[in-house]
Amino acid sequence: CWALPTALLCAYGFFCSVRPSEPFLTRYLLGPHKNLSETQVFNEIYPVWTYSYLVLLFPVFLATDYLRYKPVVLLQGLSLIVTWFMLLYAQGLRAVQFLEFFYGMGTATDVAYYSYIYSVIDVNLYQKVTSYCRSATLVGYTVGSVSGQVLVSMAGWSLFSLNVISLTSISIAFGTAWFLPMPQKSLFFHHVSSQHLSWEMKVMDCKNGSAVQDHPNVQRAPGWEDETKVPLNREGHSAEKQSMWERKVDIVKVLKDLWRDFLQCYSSQTMLCWSVWWALSTCGYFQVINYAQALWEMVLPSHSTEIYNGAVEAASTLLGAVAVFVVGHIKTSWAMWGEVALALFSFLIAAAVYIMDTVRNIWVCYASYVVFRIIYMLLITIATFQIATNLSVERYALVFGVNTFIALALQTLLTLIVVDASGLGLDIFTQFMIYASYFAAISLVFLGSGIYSITRAYRRQEQMQSRS
Repeated sequence: CWALPTALLCAYGFFCSVRPSEPFLTRYLLGPHKNLSETQVFNEIYPVWTYSYLVLLFPVFLATDYLRYKPVVLLQGLSLIVTWFMLLYAQGLRAVQFLEFFYGMGTATDVAYYSYIYSVIDVNLYQKVTSYCRSATLVGYTVGSVSGQVLVSMAGWSLFSLNVISLTSISIAFGTAWFLPMPQKSLFFHHVSSQHLSWEMKVMDCKNGSAVQDHPNVQRAPGWEDETKVPLNREGHSAEKQSMWERKVDIVKVLKDLWRDFLQCYSSQTMLCWSVWWALSTCGYFQVINYAQALWEMVLPSHSTEIYNGAVEAASTLLGAVAVFVVGHIKTSWAMWGEVALALFSFLIAAAVYIMDTVRNIWVCYASYVVFRIIYMLLITIATFQIATNLSVERYALVFGVNTFIALALQTLLTLIVVDASGLGLDIFTQFMIYASYFAAISLVFLGSGIYSITRAYRRQEQMQSRS
């Protein structure tokens, strides 16, 4: 039965996302509960999340598949419990840095949530279940942000109390995860042969629930993430009757296959183009959202006035979801105009970040942040569509993992140079000026590439017409 595991996983996703204290994290760390300095928080604590996420991503990617999802779902819940317990009671710089490591682990294990359900349901339920799982996290995040804002602004609750609520909600999620049935299949290590699966794969977009039915002879690519898409196997195949030992794949063989697929995937110019944008833009996106609260704190110190971080996070999430839904119904030739569109919207992102940095008004900062998130969510969805085309299940999972890893590697380098106290340790306003310049550079690169591609396409068309 698909209903029970789906309901349990959606409950887990909802409660895991209800964290009313998260939009006020910077204010909490700088306040009397932790009594940390701005330099400690911005330049010594926040970078730890980036480093830990990068280090854990690839091992978690393999462990999730090898352990068949559920143990990693439990690990995520446990990591978040440790994170919020330490937020409540840990004191001192080193303790909070250690806390950030566990938060990085919780982020890296997100993949297990988005990939679990497809190993225990029938393929014809992918679209419905995908929309349920994604909606559960969006609703949970929105409920957490709104409730946090209401409790702080109207009820006068302390940030410590918000962290207690967050810990309670995550603990409920962790308890729920124990009741999830253990899957018997996974993508790489415990799978049925691709010959049995090729006819039943679909492309699933987790942001809007849309699906594209595959041609019987073409395998397309599910994957996972904020842009999560995941494949799974149909029950009833004779391969399921094999013993676990027979279905296990040697890890060396898996790694060799991954390397071969990596070389084949990125030999495509179109794939390379969209993947480059994905990695570059995701690096900048992570950096901006990680330090947005720090910028707001410097623009308008929270100890002296009311702040509306929770409302802004909720609004940006909901409007971003609407934008993603709309773009799923836009029909255009992304193969022809995709690079120019990426250049244009990347420039708008650069403008939004620049305005956040230079116009020292909190409401302008809030509005620019909302625009920033909407545009990114829209573009990353388009990139997902383009990358998914004509890829097999395994190859999409690989491309998604590689692109995310490259984004984190770039972010780590940027953090080490710009943010970390052992590097330049720049102030927050200078950092955001660099981020705006970063997105402007992305825009120029793709504008040049787009103009070149369009010119070449028209010349090729003219040559074909002259020959005919």
